[in-house]
Amino acid sequence: MAIRLYNTLGLELQTFQPLEKGKVSMYHCGPTVYDYVHIGNLRSFYMADLLRRMFEFEGYEVKQVMNITDVGIGGDNDEGEDRIIRGLKREGKEVTLENMKELTEFYTEKFIGDTVKMNFLSPHVLPRASQHIEDDIRLIQELESKGFAYTTSNAVYFDTSRTPNYGKLGGIVQGDGASRIGTNEEKRNQKDFALWKFNTSLGYPSPWGQGFPGWHIECSVMSTKYLGQPFDIHTGGVDLAPIHHNNEIAQSEAACGCAYANYWMHNEFVNVGEAKMAKSEGNFITMRSIEEKGFSPLAYRYFLLTAHYRTPTNFSWEALESAENAYKRLKTLMQMFKKESDGKEGSVNKAYKQEFLEAIENDCNTPEALAVVWKLGKSAGDGLSYPDAHATLLDFDRVLGLKLSENEYEVTHVSRAVNDLLRDREAARMAKNFSKADEIRVRIEALGYNLKDTENGQELEKI
Repeated sequence: MAIRLYNTLGLELQTFQPLEKGKVSMYHCGPTVYDYVHIGNLRSFYMADLLRRMFEFEGYEVKQVMNITDVGIGGDNDEGEDRIIRGLKREGKEVTLENMKELTEFYTEKFIGDTVKMNFLSPHVLPRASQHIEDDIRLIQELESKGFAYTTSNAVYFDTSRTPNYGKLGGIVQGDGASRIGTNEEKRNQKDFALWKFNTSLGYPSPWGQGFPGWHIECSVMSTKYLGQPFDIHTGGVDLAPIHHNNEIAQSEAACGCAYANYWMHNEFVNVGEAKMAKSEGNFITMRSIEEKGFSPLAYRYFLLTAHYRTPTNFSWEALESAENAYKRLKTLMQMFKKESDGKEGSVNKAYKQEFLEAIENDCNTPEALAVVWKLGKSAGDGLSYPDAHATLLDFDRVLGLKLSENEYEVTHVSRAVNDLLRDREAARMAKNFSKADEIRVRIEALGYNLKDTENGQELEKI
């Protein structure tokens, strides 16, 4: 079965045809590092990781690039305040380039830490916008020389009227309406966007004046510098398609005179209640929040796997708890399969692998893939040997990314105090003093453990 992906450029499922046989080039819009990323942001990076894992599972050689926006006009609204400057003001720091660097390095480190916790594969290239200022300037000069750019008192703008197919991504019809904070009378068209924004007190030198590159130009530069033009796949959140990605397409294709990217893939929002998760809405949840409540970061990955990437998903702590319970059961199954295998090496089951492939090749349908996982789990030991079940799920985990070979809930060492409580509880049970045994169970749970009574005795699991 061929890989089929939903291409926002055309609004349809399309059979994937790489530019170069056996190879895939992918660019993903990364974070603007002015704050902690929230778990809604992480869905976009999860989708990028899932896509890469799927292609590598299929035997493709992948080159993955994800940018870090650590400078520039960090948002769709060219007339608004830069997000990084907002971050400095939020933290009470003076607005200087040195402080901008310090702020963005801090949040870049935190972002990378979150991706490690979510078991994302490291992109092959993780370029920072601040390291590509000269590249931005060269691309703007190219656009200017071809008549696609013009200068006003506050910025160098891209002239969208020169590109008749502007807004082609997602079938969006671009009007000439005013910006969200008012009309800029110097613009030829109100939908024109900034390539370079002047700032007399802060920024980088350029042929047009001191300032910062536009957010859109940065992504065009970093994607094509490391992948060439055109490249295979560009991804991002669905909110980036109407403006940011259409602007990337317009300026990149104007400069090159060729296609920019062949496939555009967009993930839907993670909602809280009726609203999308966003810093501007004040309803964002970070990975720190998840860990502070005692959840595994990979339980959140499992939660994301339960919904198709193009379907909005509603987050709640109850939904995450349900996902973690399922994730724990899967880890327990893997432990049991390994134990029952008694050291025997298994083989990947071809029939189950074919079902799994059909799911992921159908536009990365992870809910269907998980259904195959649980179907396999139920058949293990009854028509499917434990060694083969174990080997097959480990193979699937190359795509799922759940670290099924490990179990973060397994207790390998406990304190002397917990051991003493376990001994006292066992003594109480032997004496049929069940009220005392229940009291000790509560004390053990207060120390961070779930307790199960099994045929082999008392077993602990981290909460």
